[in-house]
Amino acid sequence: MDIFSETYNIFIDLDEKFISIVFLSLYISLLATISASILSIYLSSFLVLKNFIGKNIILLIVNSLMSLPPVVVGLILYIIFSYSGVLGFLEILYTPTIMILAQIIIVMPIIISLSYASLLNKYIDLSEYLDSINTSNTKKIYTIIRECRFELLIIIVTGLGRALSEVGAVIIVGGNIANMTRVMTTSIVLETSRGELALALSLGITLISLAIIINLLIYIIKNRYL
Repeated sequence: MDIFSETYNIFIDLDEKFISIVFLSLYISLLATISASILSIYLSSFLVLKNFIGKNIILLIVNSLMSLPPVVVGLILYIIFSYSGVLGFLEILYTPTIMILAQIIIVMPIIISLSYASLLNKYIDLSEYLDSINTSNTKKIYTIIRECRFELLIIIVTGLGRALSEVGAVIIVGGNIANMTRVMTTSIVLETSRGELALALSLGITLISLAIIINLLIYIIKNRYL
């Protein structure tokens, strides 16, 4: 019962360590998801409108990368950005910057694959109309994205959930440094190993709460707008 009372006090007292970890997690995951979404939706719309040699291979690679183990992403980034790596001079290893980059790489294949499917279905429905009025590719992209905005919002929220729950890559490239790169998932691993179960439990409850909120948002969007 002591663990639960300590966990309760962490929430009630708004423990500074707890708040800083949660804030950093949200900052990194939100920024990574927004960046990944902008890039992914643009690339998806380009793939929908353009037919070229190798397109199916690209789609196959993207779909395969959806199941890419995060620890592999972390390892590759570590090798590239370590002090002896080709981009080591950038000195972003063990910083939030490379953690954001890792999450972008992990989230992008998910958003590209799901966005491509939604945008393609909408383009098939509207292609004859858009061609009949001689619409430019830029306006076609704008139109199908606008028509799919609620589906895309669900995909983006799904990507955010994936980013928040990631632990393998960020613990490798971030180093789990206190007050610098320690996020909720990596903190749970560390605090559990140290026996600080109250803080680990409070962070776990926060993660579960965020997952519920994300799924609630998806449910509301689906039932109200789709």
